[in-house]
Amino acid sequence: MTQVIKEGDLFFYSDDNGDLPAGDDRGLGMFTQDTRFLSRLEWKLEGIPTVPLGGEADGATSCYRFTNREGTDAEGKPVGGDLLDITRKRWIYGGVVYETFSFINRGNRPVQTRLSLLVDADFADMFVVRGWKGRVGKREGVTPTEKGVRFSYRGVDGVQRTTDVETDGTPAEVADDGTIRFPLRLESNVCRSVHLRYVPGTDGEIPRVIGEQQSLLKLEESEREWFVGTPEVNSDWDDFNRMFARGLKDLRMLLTDLGDGPFPVAGLPIYAVPFGRDSLIAALQALPVRPEVAKGTLRILAKYQGKKEDAWRDEEPGKILHEIRFGELARSGQIPFTPYYGSIDSTPLFLILIAEVYRWTGDLDFVREMVPHAIEALNWIDRYGDPAGTGYVSYAMRSSKGIRNQGWKDSEDSVVHRDGRLAEAPIALSEVQGYVYMAKKAWSDLFRLLGDGERSERLNREAELLRERFARDFWMEDEQFVALALDGEGKQAGTVTSNPGHCLMTGILPPEQAERVARRLLEPDLFSGWGVRTKSSACKSYDPDSYHNGSVWPHDNALILLGLKRLGFYREAERIIRGLVEASVYFQHRLPELFSGHERGEGGPLPYPVACSPQAWAAGTAFTILQAILGVEPDPVGKRIHLHPDLPQGMNRLSVRRLRLGQGVLDLNLERVGDATRTWVEINTTGWDVAIHPCKR
Repeated sequence: MTQVIKEGDLFFYSDDNGDLPAGDDRGLGMFTQDTRFLSRLEWKLEGIPTVPLGGEADGATSCYRFTNREGTDAEGKPVGGDLLDITRKRWIYGGVVYETFSFINRGNRPVQTRLSLLVDADFADMFVVRGWKGRVGKREGVTPTEKGVRFSYRGVDGVQRTTDVETDGTPAEVADDGTIRFPLRLESNVCRSVHLRYVPGTDGEIPRVIGEQQSLLKLEESEREWFVGTPEVNSDWDDFNRMFARGLKDLRMLLTDLGDGPFPVAGLPIYAVPFGRDSLIAALQALPVRPEVAKGTLRILAKYQGKKEDAWRDEEPGKILHEIRFGELARSGQIPFTPYYGSIDSTPLFLILIAEVYRWTGDLDFVREMVPHAIEALNWIDRYGDPAGTGYVSYAMRSSKGIRNQGWKDSEDSVVHRDGRLAEAPIALSEVQGYVYMAKKAWSDLFRLLGDGERSERLNREAELLRERFARDFWMEDEQFVALALDGEGKQAGTVTSNPGHCLMTGILPPEQAERVARRLLEPDLFSGWGVRTKSSACKSYDPDSYHNGSVWPHDNALILLGLKRLGFYREAERIIRGLVEASVYFQHRLPELFSGHERGEGGPLPYPVACSPQAWAAGTAFTILQAILGVEPDPVGKRIHLHPDLPQGMNRLSVRRLRLGQGVLDLNLERVGDATRTWVEINTTGWDVAIHPCKR
């Protein structure tokens, strides 16, 4: 088992006792800026074996409890078992990890011992931690300091990185290998504490260390402010309540700010950096709870919007990045993630999120701020997004160290024909065409509001032509379903997958095709009972334990859910809601990045071994479920909020406080009355009217 805590750009990934054991191959460590600043952290009481009793990690804090077995203290006196109460508390604030060991001796005589802390820092780049090979720098040594010890490293990128292990008011002995020893005299029934700090530094920039209690108070204050500004959900379905609360905690945990506002990193422990697709979708999901996250995400992505043609980074003018890295390998040019632009869907999703920010907030000034970036993104779609001139946005990797498949299913074997052959580039994915359609329709409306009628009409015309072609070229008559993609020869990659489910949300499908897709998604070959699989179990390449060829991804289901609810497929939407909420129970109400696609049976869903958890768009799934239950459709032009409320089976009442819309909040109550859902508004400070539309099943 592993545990992770995070605050800002710093996270600590440990085993379930809080340690970083020497020789562990799970990639544990203290990380920031894509670098492992602590690779080993173990402790022991000399002569007295300790026993873990349990612990937990939550957000930016963790706490572990221990006792002892029989042993011998430093004076050669026997120490009975279970005499020591040991608490290890750790938290992160302001770029520093704080840790306190507290010892209480329950025996009737003093115990003299030493606490030994075994520490090391390898300063490995995250890509090296993951198994990549590359040129790396050199350790510069281990140096005792006034407060503890410093580890130093000079990277091949020329950057000096340091880790300070500091103590606070406790005498310490520092060995040549960096081991720190603390003499401990534990009086009977007296608490003795050892205070530690782990401080990463880059080229002399070292975060400010503040007092222990001050750091805890500031962390608690920050957490309180977060929850006061987010919605509160209460229902008689406790599993949903817990899943929603867990999602809020995880969203906060995954936020980082590089100076342009908060944005969610993709997931821990591997993807704690800005992403295009992942951050955009997570921010889209978070609009009802924290719209400022979407604004921060858009600003940081606009800042790094493509400026030139650069095959090494798959960069083109107007394109939105896939991923940016800050470690030694990226800074020394060994990998192209500075940033890397190999994502086919980030650019249309960027356009969609700007439009959705306006839809949820009515902030036209923000739209105006984004217009130059939106025009560049639209130009990229038309000029670079269609290299084959087919009328469809498609991808083909150019970088020698890039990503072959550049949609959200980016594993090597994710885009295949029915016979199992890999599709050849350039590849036009079905859901991407839906995103492009949705983006152009939304921006047609926005340009009309901004007074640019000519551009508005052109975008609307292009969107309708795309819709017409798509219905013809992607439809598989024999399957009565939409193809996964078109390959480089314009042939359908005809496997049945979840990708077309996203098209329900975007509006690209004509009504009859939308209905067939909606029904098929809930058939047994696609719906596992816990969620829609990424690939039909009837496909030759189906594998329920794979990354993208039969597993269940919560965010995938969340986007499908939005489309189902928007188009009136309430029973289908309810099945997905119940499957996801019930699956969350088996993951302590924290949905992981993905889980196995095996058919639902007596046990719970099987975990995917290396799934990120927490993961941003998995956390955001809870917010999407709330949005679907309420059926929220904002209309900023008409200054009206349309609600299509429909409580799922098993939920008979729901109260929502501080739902973020317009310029304020909305407080709602929902109650089941027979087969209907009664809804009333308690508080409305949004500045918009509310229209409630009963759902007819």
